[in-house]
Amino acid sequence: MEETSLLWLLFLISLLSSTTNQASLIVSPRSSQMFRGRHVSLSCEEDDRSARWTLRRNTVKDKDETRAECGVDWGKTVGSSCKISYILPWDSGVYWCESREGATSNSINITVSDKPVILQSPVLPVKEGEDLTLTCKTKRSSNLPACFYKDGSFIRTGPAGHMTIRHVSRSDEGLYKCLISSVGESPPSWVSVTGEEVTFDFRSSFIQIFT
Repeated sequence: MEETSLLWLLFLISLLSSTTNQASLIVSPRSSQMFRGRHVSLSCEEDDRSARWTLRRNTVKDKDETRAECGVDWGKTVGSSCKISYILPWDSGVYWCESREGATSNSINITVSDKPVILQSPVLPVKEGEDLTLTCKTKRSSNLPACFYKDGSFIRTGPAGHMTIRHVSRSDEGLYKCLISSVGESPPSWVSVTGEEVTFDFRSSFIQIFT
């Protein structure tokens, strides 16, 4: 029994020691699609600044894929944030935070468009049970009537340019786009739906094992 308890103790210690500090990537404005010329701010919300998180991205220009960190080939580092003063279509790509140990945060897909219409959708996954609001907008307006599509199929028309799906489920995950008549169609954006996070209480498990 003592040997089994010792093995459990070593196992729990190894799990606790393997946990790493976490960071979340935050982007402003909070939209997966943006018009050319917008000012964009990205930041790593850190549990511990000693981890030294760096903002990185993967982009594709002229069929060449480029991976670079903020302040080297793109953006300007301002404190713990990265600023893009005038975002361009070739800034479209995947953005994330990375620690010096190689740990990574959530990733965010950003699409910068020259088209007259964009679809504003969440940059982060939507949790099951929450409401999902999509907004179709032009550079001058976000309240024109718009048609919304998921995976190529028409869903419904939003008279004021937006659509809300109540209490989303995994079946609502997919590729969305919108169309404003006589103006144009937005690029597509993937909307992810995630379940509730499952956490493990090491302390209570430790107590149960050794009592």
